[in-house]
Amino acid sequence: MKPSELKDKSIDELVELEKSTARELWQSKFSNYSNQLDDTDKIRRLRRDVARVKTALTQKRSAGK
Repeated sequence: MKPSELKDKSIDELVELEKSTARELWQSKFSNYSNQLDDTDKIRRLRRDVARVKTALTQKRSAGK
């Protein structure tokens, strides 16, 4: 996910995206602990995606004030 993709989304879309990405991260961590996850780099990518979404949310919220 690129930051330019996030700039076009509304605050509500970003909140929903954060929830879904965080849930996917949790599921991937659980799969990794039970040795069912083949692509362990997925956890790293998801963690960074969550951080990007949170950053975009903070920027949008501060710009709205």
